[in-house]
Amino acid sequence: MMKNKNLRYVLRRLLLIFIVLLLGFLALGIGLMVGYVILGKGQDPCAILSPAKWQELISKFTGNKTGRPVFF
Repeated sequence: MMKNKNLRYVLRRLLLIFIVLLLGFLALGIGLMVGYVILGKGQDPCAILSPAKWQELISKFTGNKTGRPVFF
């Protein structure tokens, strides 16, 4: 009986952590898209989520003009 209560408690906490992480990633994605379109004057809000755009942004800040990823 006590094990069942403990298991339910742990599962609820894990579900809560999962929901908070999911909402955090959702807020991050929406914030990136809104910031890119409004502040950055981008046309397509989904373009900021593409890996090519991130490589372009990272190469601007690091000065890496080779096109290869900076992290590898």
